[in-house]
Amino acid sequence: MAEMDEVFKALADPSRRRLLDSLNARNGQTLRELCAGLDMARQSVSKHLAVLEAANLVTTVWRGREKLHYLNAVPINAIAERWINQYDRQRAGALADLKTALEGHDMADDFVYTTYIRTTAEKLWQALTEPAFTTRYWGVELESDWKVGSTVTWKQFGVTIADPEQVVLESEPHKRLAYTWHTFTPEFGRSVGFGDEALAQMAAEPRSRVTFEIEPLGEMVKLTIVHGGFEAGSAIRDGISGGWPALISNLKTLLETGETLPTAEPAAPAQ
Repeated sequence: MAEMDEVFKALADPSRRRLLDSLNARNGQTLRELCAGLDMARQSVSKHLAVLEAANLVTTVWRGREKLHYLNAVPINAIAERWINQYDRQRAGALADLKTALEGHDMADDFVYTTYIRTTAEKLWQALTEPAFTTRYWGVELESDWKVGSTVTWKQFGVTIADPEQVVLESEPHKRLAYTWHTFTPEFGRSVGFGDEALAQMAAEPRSRVTFEIEPLGEMVKLTIVHGGFEAGSAIRDGISGGWPALISNLKTLLETGETLPTAEPAAPAQ
């Protein structure tokens, strides 16, 4: 509940909501860009960003000397799960609308999500790499020896997706893992109900990549997920933006309680 309280407190300030709106419109901005776009003093923006980061609503990634700020939809998803499951949808409409707005598809190329999980780096690594875990919170069975250059085979919806370009890009056990996204095969398209035109568009797009960064913080572990490499107007990116927050919530719940979310079906940000 303490984490949720921090999110509500952060959202209570209209200036902080403006910052989130700015990142929702264009993700991955520097401090200078945020100040210019909102006509706010640098010191004020820095203070508000610190509150948003503390509430896990904003996460940052360093690219060279630039610090880029990204909207993190995971806490909004958690609020929606917590309240929509208890009250009727009409009363929770405002929260649902907020979640939808913050997970909008008009973002920069990369999607960055951060969550804090009460677990160990070793257990989180297992959850990311062992099929017994991934099938529970994701519905996807991943097979690989997780060495750089090795292939990653996906099994999902009764379909096996194997491709020599589905490979491990980075692998530092318990710290960092990166691999290329799966191929959009005709078999996969049929299993999820894609039409021929939509499937052809996705199959023609550049292959994206996902990176998991694991950082132990006392009794918690900070997990940052960066999914990028999309072209402008990417159809794949649109599907992924809605899938990751639910998947991460399911992963967090599994590691902290031993069970997945009772109302969540295995999430698959693969559309």
